Amino acid sequence: MTNTKTYYVYILASKRNGALYIGVTNDLERRLYEHKNNLIDGFTKRYRVHHLVYYESVNDVNAALKREKQLKRWSGKWKMELIEKVNPEWRDLTEELF
Repeated sequence: MTNTKTYYVYILASKRNGALYIGVTNDLERRLYEHKNNLIDGFTKRYRVHHLVYYESVNDVNAALKREKQLKRWSGKWKMELIEKVNPEWRDLTEELF
């Protein structure tokens, strides 16, 4: 039996059409806790980017990192369209996940 890890590429938003943060992690629950409680200095703490509005999971760390880089290169319009395709109300998906 193989022990496959799951990696998450996620997008946080400060509000609808607000500041966006794109990240990757292998423990989404822990990472969201860190973001929401300002435990790590940086962009999400400074701009209050705490709402999980999009995520996808993959089983390969290299694929996750490649996808993260790809999304970071996208225009703001493309990112918003991606979010609105699966989360048109820009709800914080954290509650639904955990």
